[in-house]
Amino acid sequence: MGEKVAADGIDLADRERYRRKLHDCLEGLHRLLVEKRFDRPRNLMGLEIELNLAGADGRPRMLNSQVLERIASQDFQTELAQCNLEVNILPHRLSGRVLDQLAEELRTGLCYAERKAREVAAGIVMIGILPTLNATDLTVASLSENDRYVLLNDQMRAARGEDFVLDIQGVEHLVARSPSIAPEAACTSVQLHLQVTPGRFAAVWNAAQAVAAAQIAVGANSPFLFGRELWRESRPPVFQQATDTRAPELQAQGVRPRTWFGERWVESAYDLFEENLRYFPPLLPVCGPEEPLRVLAEGGVPDLAELVLHNGTIYRWNRPVYAVADGVAHLRVENRVLPAGPTVADTIANTAFYYGLVRALAEEPRPIWSRLPFAAAAGNFDTACRYGIDATLQWPRPGRTTALADIPAVRLVRQELLPLAARGLDAWGVEPADRDHYLAIIEERCRRRVNGASWQAAAYHYARRQGLDRDAALAAMTRRYSELMHTGQPVHTWPVAWPFGARTAVPGPRQAATEGA
Repeated sequence: MGEKVAADGIDLADRERYRRKLHDCLEGLHRLLVEKRFDRPRNLMGLEIELNLAGADGRPRMLNSQVLERIASQDFQTELAQCNLEVNILPHRLSGRVLDQLAEELRTGLCYAERKAREVAAGIVMIGILPTLNATDLTVASLSENDRYVLLNDQMRAARGEDFVLDIQGVEHLVARSPSIAPEAACTSVQLHLQVTPGRFAAVWNAAQAVAAAQIAVGANSPFLFGRELWRESRPPVFQQATDTRAPELQAQGVRPRTWFGERWVESAYDLFEENLRYFPPLLPVCGPEEPLRVLAEGGVPDLAELVLHNGTIYRWNRPVYAVADGVAHLRVENRVLPAGPTVADTIANTAFYYGLVRALAEEPRPIWSRLPFAAAAGNFDTACRYGIDATLQWPRPGRTTALADIPAVRLVRQELLPLAARGLDAWGVEPADRDHYLAIIEERCRRRVNGASWQAAAYHYARRQGLDRDAALAAMTRRYSELMHTGQPVHTWPVAWPFGARTAVPGPRQAATEGA
């Protein structure tokens, strides 16, 4: 989300021109697909991770510009709030020792960023939602210094016409209001990119949608927001509500939210881009000089800049991506399901599970999406977000039947999905030692029924039993999380109990706009 966009005034003529150009871009995409003018398959994947900045007390630090200035690397960029960073790992070919290579590059980059952050009394935390955030931390004043964020906030506020409301019933009930989209910045994610040919796009996207719930069940890491224990993976409801431009009346009419799971299996990448134009009004009507149909007529490859910009304001959990590299167009599936963290090892294990599983399911002769209704996949995603490692999912019974069975997520993963993931990694040509090492982390999470979210909740309640109040317990748990994160040991090995006294925690003031005690 770090592209530069000029935040100049926007008038009606800008919107009309932008809408015309959007349709020209969609027609351009259609012609490129028909003429098969896309890059050949290269088995390329990419990885992006959003990070939090926190101090020694476990509380957020709004210092990303100072930290980025010290890091001085294009691999690190701003994110929505000043307590966020994003690290980008260069694309890799999915083969050989790629998983260990990714782990080493990520460890090296994060260690360097940590050293630079410490120069301004901050540290890097990989976690889905920083548990010590409160509502006053995330206001329009905390947005990063980037014209795109300012313009996006202004346009979403104008479309909404009133405060954004978070109303989430989980283990506890959270109600909070915000005049800006800043609460969206609470959600820090891992984005997994996979370059695919147009012919394979639909199968890969459908497979990614089908397994999103399993990803969340084993990888949930966001159980707290603004001092309340909510869903095991609270990012999806927070993100949806923090970016919801629909007034209550439009919600009642069934207008689709800009953050959504989707509503159907697809047959082409075109289906998703066309839906984006059909259902969602533009938020950032900024036009570039390119005329895409003229570029095509002259034998060139258009950037489709308006279509790409519009696509970036619709927050699908599996997003289609169009891009041009070295004058050649390509398509990617961007998987945005996973929260950040807890450790590098956990992140690469989640990565291995996803890429292996998607490859295997996309190549099955009887695709999972021909046996799993889309509504069941969407319901599974919601259930996994609510209950994490303890979720029960609907999944087709073995054999030729289309009947669904209710299966505990841990059993589904261990008995069916992990063997598929191993087969998929073999098909990519991943080294067996890498395959076994990282998938074993997923296996152990399921065996012990522990992931980042369950550890956070257990450690928080342990701290409460030691006599700490709510805020102090969250701060103590966050500090302990950071310590264990830096050991590099996967989360399923982390002890819940640790020696500390109630007086060692730093409570600090909190002013969360929440409901309840």
